[in-house]
Amino acid sequence: MTVTTREAEPGDRERLIDLFQALNSYEDALTGDRRCDRAGAEDSLANAEARMAETQGVCLVAEVDGAGEDRAVVGLLTLTFEEGAIYLRPEARPHAHICDLVVDGAWRRRGIGAALMTAAEKIAARRGYRQVTIGVLASNETAEAAYLRQGFQPLGVRLVKKLGGE
Repeated sequence: MTVTTREAEPGDRERLIDLFQALNSYEDALTGDRRCDRAGAEDSLANAEARMAETQGVCLVAEVDGAGEDRAVVGLLTLTFEEGAIYLRPEARPHAHICDLVVDGAWRRRGIGAALMTAAEKIAARRGYRQVTIGVLASNETAEAAYLRQGFQPLGVRLVKKLGGE
């Protein structure tokens, strides 16, 4: 199996929607609050595209050979370029942020997510960024372990409290 990463192209759109739908479904099993229908996936992609447009970000895809076709898109990563909070030192504010990362369930644990993250890090470094951030759901231990193996370190914790007796 050979993994290749590249920027997404217009012809990838339907596959990107499929992957966003898979991401929403996976996260729904952890949180119980995701929209798992096709429209939810389309909206997720549109939101990611808007974030990337605002920040000169990029959507990367991973392709593999041997997926039943010549090349098949089996993963995606969205990368934005952001400015941290004003209380940070000026040199600590600019950062690249991995907003979305999903690998097709049939292709997980084969280094595809790592390949996408490595490609994103190279893009960020070429643009002069010195750090990359990524978020992870507290209950997504598999993803958190993968990110730690990739060299990410915990930075903070975001807590939520539901109101109204839910």
